[in-house]
Amino acid sequence: MKKKYNWSILLGAAFLMASSAIGPGFLTQTAVFTEQLGASFAFVILLSIILDAVAQLNIWRIIAVADKPAQDIANQVFPGLGYFISFLVFLGGLAFNIGNIAGAGLGLNVLFGISVSHGAIISAIIAIGIFIYKEAGKAMDVFAKTMGLIKILLALFIAWVSEPPLAEAAIRAVNPTQFSFTAVLTIVGGTVGGYITFSGAHRLLDARQTGIENLSAVNKGALSAIGLASLMRLLLF
Repeated sequence: MKKKYNWSILLGAAFLMASSAIGPGFLTQTAVFTEQLGASFAFVILLSIILDAVAQLNIWRIIAVADKPAQDIANQVFPGLGYFISFLVFLGGLAFNIGNIAGAGLGLNVLFGISVSHGAIISAIIAIGIFIYKEAGKAMDVFAKTMGLIKILLALFIAWVSEPPLAEAAIRAVNPTQFSFTAVLTIVGGTVGGYITFSGAHRLLDARQTGIENLSAVNKGALSAIGLASLMRLLLF
């Protein structure tokens, strides 16, 4: 029974990280680079998945084994470094979440016809409510998994209806005609940059899924998160 509960937490952390990555910026990046590179963008996605997995595993494993937040680990490496990193993550999180709230407002506008500003306010209230709820951890796991699954199913439906040239994309994934280092850097940063990768790792800290004894499960959770985000990227592509 305990093992099942642990897997629920790990999946919640994975979906939280993946959902954090899949925002308006994620959608814009995918659309822009697909237009620029065409089918060759499949190679960029494949390369970014490898880089994402390496970065994600490294960060999650260190935080889990150390059983400390990332900023505390950074302060031990070099005094004051953790505060500096926290400040940078705060600035990035502020900028990206302004976009996320605006994107949520646009989504509610399309679904229910309410104004974008009212939609943004409603979205912000829901997000704040999740965090101030006494059982926020469990609520966050359920919310992240539910919303993440809905995103994937919607993207899968759109990909199926649009009938993309899958054969050409498969060929260009290993034999691209175009390449962009900027695209790789942007995609990697948009998937595991800033607060995104820390969100899942710190969720494991909150749930006490840490230590060497849980390292195997942490590895699976980290790779699951990258897999979910990458699946969404591929479906949108």
